Amino acid sequence: MKKLITAGIILLVAVILFFLMGPLYVLNEGEQAVVLRFGQIRKVETEAGLKFKTPFIDNVVKYTKRILSWDGDAKLFPTKENQFIFVDTTARWKIVDPVKFYESVSTMQGAYSKLDDVIDSAVRNIISANYMREAVRNSNQINQSTTRETFETGDLEGSDSLRQLTQSNTAHEVIEKGRSSLSQSILNLSRQLTPDYGIELIDVLPRQIRYSDELTPSVYERMIKERNQIAQAFRSFGEGRKQEWIGKQENELRSILSKAYEEAEIIKGQADATASRIYADAYSKDVGFFNFWRAIESYRTTLPKFTKTLSTSAEYFDYLYGPNGR
Repeated sequence: MKKLITAGIILLVAVILFFLMGPLYVLNEGEQAVVLRFGQIRKVETEAGLKFKTPFIDNVVKYTKRILSWDGDAKLFPTKENQFIFVDTTARWKIVDPVKFYESVSTMQGAYSKLDDVIDSAVRNIISANYMREAVRNSNQINQSTTRETFETGDLEGSDSLRQLTQSNTAHEVIEKGRSSLSQSILNLSRQLTPDYGIELIDVLPRQIRYSDELTPSVYERMIKERNQIAQAFRSFGEGRKQEWIGKQENELRSILSKAYEEAEIIKGQADATASRIYADAYSKDVGFFNFWRAIESYRTTLPKFTKTLSTSAEYFDYLYGPNGR
């Protein structure tokens, strides 16, 4: 009886020691594992649950099955027209073959290092083979759109020609591929190498594209030039409208002056006729007084302007120097 009890205790202790040595491990949802025995891959576990391994002999390396993100650094790449742009790329990926993943990169850090090399190389090849406009724009919708940059011209006549002049500077080059197509090309090129590492690339996208420090000033200068051209168009349009209004004003002024001159001549003619009639009436009533009055009026007008009189014997001075006032 004692021997049975002793054997039972020994068996219980052995079982406890066996479990203390860790023959079991838990594989959580979203995880996969590679079981190694003396450095050799023995099996792959992909289903979640309680798993068994041989203590001291087997080693378990766990990897996630979730979709992971890769964020590259913004790097300078040349375009087909030999203009340099900074491209900041991001990607999503996951481990689909844990055996190849362990054999090729082993660790997550190694995987990110491989992705750096593969994706950066693909981005460089695709960007350098295409024009910069292909990487910046995605389609020709901007050229096909009926919406254009508008300028307030009011109800002025000729504003349509001004709009056409200013909008002619907004035409853009035609896109043959576009940014989405380039992204797909980068993804396809990268996917040629990632299966060797047990990795599946889901997508690769340029997160940000910006001009290099050397290219930025020229871009700004071109933008300033376009704005100056539009401003000059407004100045030319305004100068033309100014000259048009000046011409209208001068024509209107000449018309007003001509009409005023005509009316003045009519009034003057009527006044002369009235004066002549008055003179005739006055002359017919008293010829001597009329002649005297006209002479006095003439003296008032002409004598203040005389500086020297050589003779007063002229008939004109008869009312001043004549003995009888004549």
